[in-house]
This record gives sequence, C-alpha cells and structure tokens, in this order.
Amino acid sequence: MSLAQARCLTAFMTGIPELLDRLQALVRERYILESDAPAIAGGVAELAPELAGLEPEAMAETLTRRLQRVNNDRHLRVRHRPQGAATGFGGAEYEALHAAEAQRNAGGIRQVRLLDGGTGVLQIAPYLSPVHLAEPYVRAAFTLLASATSLVIDLREGRGGTPRTVALICGYLLGKEPVHLQDIEERGGPTRQYWTTPAATRIDAPILVLTSRQTFSGCEELAYNLQALQRAKVVGETTGGGAHPVESIALTDVLELHLPSARSVNAVTRTNWEQVGVVPDLTCAAEDALETALRHQESPKV
Repeated sequence: MSLAQARCLTAFMTGIPELLDRLQALVRERYILESDAPAIAGGVAELAPELAGLEPEAMAETLTRRLQRVNNDRHLRVRHRPQGAATGFGGAEYEALHAAEAQRNAGGIRQVRLLDGGTGVLQIAPYLSPVHLAEPYVRAAFTLLASATSLVIDLREGRGGTPRTVALICGYLLGKEPVHLQDIEERGGPTRQYWTTPAATRIDAPILVLTSRQTFSGCEELAYNLQALQRAKVVGETTGGGAHPVESIALTDVLELHLPSARSVNAVTRTNWEQVGVVPDLTCAAEDALETALRHQESPKV
C-alpha cells in the first residue's frame, strides 16, 4: 500500500462513527418496513469495533451481513464501489454503467430461439436493463418469437430489472387492452402505478416461466405478474424473495447504501413476493425445468 493510499484509508477509518450514525438515521427514516427499522439500525450501532481496521470492501460485506440479520432483506446492503459511489440510479454515473451493461448484455435478452414444433424460448439474464436501453432488444426478441405456438420464458439466471422494463415485456403478452400490473408504494412518498402498453405484435400462445432459487427482484416480478394474471404457469424452484425497490445513497466516496424505501403491491393479489418468493405451479429442480416444461406442454396436467 502506498503512503497516499494509507493516508486515505486512515481518513476513511476515522470517519466510522459518523458513517454509522448516518446509516442508522437513513434506515430509521426511510426503510420501507418501518417495524423492522429500529432493530436493524440498532444492530448497526454496535459495529464500530468490528469495522476498525477493515478496508472498504470488507467493511461493505460486514455492514451488509448486519443489515440483513433482522429480516434477510437481500435488497438492503452496502456495496463497495471503487469507481465512485453514487446517490440516485438516474445520475450520470449509473447512466454510463447501465449503457455499457445493456450493450454487453443485450439489455438482458440472453437468448431467443425457436424449437422444433414451434415453441419459442426467451432467456432473460443476468438482469433487464432500464427500459430506454432494453427496448430495442426486447422488440427484436418478440419479432423473432412472433410465430411461436407456445412460449417458455427462462428466468432461472435472471437477477433483476426495473418495473418499467417488466411492463414493456408484459405488453407483448397480455392482450389488446392495457393491464394494471402493480403499484409501487414509497415510504413517505407518492404511489406509482404500472400498466402495460399493448404491443403491436403480441404473443397469445400459452406461456411457461422457468425459475430457480437465484431468480430475484425484477425477474421475480415478471414471473409473479404472469402467474397472478393466470397468463402463465411457473415451473422450477421457489424464487429468492426480493420485492422491495431500492434507492442508492453514497455513504462515502466508495461505499454505497442500497436502501429499500418502497414496496411492490400486485394489482391482483394486493401483496408481493417479499421473503416468500414466487412459488411454482410445477415444482422441480432448476436444471430440469426446461425439460419438465416441454414435457408439460405435450401433456399438460397443471
């Protein structure tokens, strides 16, 4: 470690009490599950001795473990961002990051194919990009799938996405009229509604959705929406259980808090998949889900 790096780390460590005070205040004031906020904040208050001497990456891991201890909210975490922490996902830092990732990941559309017999397979991974970046890739995918006689949406490696991008995809799957998908209720803020905009080219064929224990967040929302609307059957494993939209807040120049400050409320169920996950209609190991889904299409029993 250079002298400059050592001085920077020393300055970082001397700010630990102030960092913990700010983190506690943010959790108490803005965390969506208000009843859990005092216990979460109280646990953080005890961490100063444990954090002393840790470098930022290890500090982020320690803070995250403690934040999640009370209720295992996997969206509640501290990230080490050596390139610079940011407040707000809409800033220039995240826009550049999302643009590069959308180009590298095709907006989250990992694979599109048509199987013998007319079944289309749409694989979404690792996560769906913001809607303005994902839209060209989503449009191209559904153009290729327009002739499918049945559709399998593979979310087994899908880790997330934004509500607007999920609504975009649902617009290709849910008929000619706008459909109310969900509301996002913010703590101390307005409620936002999410509806589909029906696409010009829609798929009316039967749908099966594949899931795993790793399926999370926005990809869970896609599965949950289609299941709740009885538009699709879910095949595979119960998903990870993360339904709380987050905001990003820079705690230091390299530590960033991801704080769930809102909840998803599905328009049909009036609840969400937080902690419980999306429960399959047809349960099987994730690695067997595609084969199971194709077999089910040939002889449906669910």
